[in-house]
Amino acid sequence: MSHKAGFVNIIGNPNVGKSTLMNAFVGEKLSIITSKAQTTRHRILGIVNGDDFQVVLSDTPGIIKPAYELQESMMDFVKSAFEDADVLLYMVEIGEKKLKDEAFFNKITNSKIPVLLLLNKIDKSNQEQLEEQVQLWAEKVPNAEIFPISALEGFNVKEVFNRIIDLLPESPPFYPKDQLTDKPERFFINETIREKILLHYKKEIPYAVEVETEEFLEEENIIRVRSVIMVERDTQKGIIIGHKGSALKRVGVEARKDLETFFGKQIHIEIYVKVNKNWRSNQNQLKRFGYNNR
Repeated sequence: MSHKAGFVNIIGNPNVGKSTLMNAFVGEKLSIITSKAQTTRHRILGIVNGDDFQVVLSDTPGIIKPAYELQESMMDFVKSAFEDADVLLYMVEIGEKKLKDEAFFNKITNSKIPVLLLLNKIDKSNQEQLEEQVQLWAEKVPNAEIFPISALEGFNVKEVFNRIIDLLPESPPFYPKDQLTDKPERFFINETIREKILLHYKKEIPYAVEVETEEFLEEENIIRVRSVIMVERDTQKGIIIGHKGSALKRVGVEARKDLETFFGKQIHIEIYVKVNKNWRSNQNQLKRFGYNNR
């Protein structure tokens, strides 16, 4: 029996639903999802296996004009998504007119690899608007196949996945068949804590935060975790902790619940807050957190 395998990379503006789609394909919550822009900072692989296929999906940060070193590094992850893709998923949402970076848009329209343009959030539109949008994108990206979808509601998601498999080259699998992602356990602990911060804190706070798990001890019935939330200023540290530690406690409780579901085990989690001045503009710090590979 022939076997297909390949890399399928998802790109698009911030908040168009890339992470929701990735999680829908994989059937696991690998990418964090919030209503805030720039939720995804890394390039995260999710691996979907069948008897005769392996789809290696890649969720990437939303395309932005970088304002500081961290965002430059995030856009490097997006650039790398063009380099190894067998199929490119370009995701837009109803009402959107263009990609925020013209150079990226030109790369998509001139792509030699198959492009599927996914018009997401159609559950928020009517038939007339949908038809207008399909026509608009057909003119803008004539090399793409267009699929109206709702990643959240699951509409047309299976059809897109079947089309991806059609387009994949014949190849042996790139990863073991029981592997779900390329990221270690600590990465998902960090991301789960960061998601709670994105949900519960306003303004600049979520963007000034990085999470590092310093200890991960797995025992038979329990996983013991010690994580540190890094902020850039003392005032941010106070906001993260909250009155008598109440805000930090809420983050810990919610993260623990999600992680117990993810790992299928009891979790004991300790979270601390440290000041790491201007880490977002410090190349050494970015490298330490897995961002800056330039």
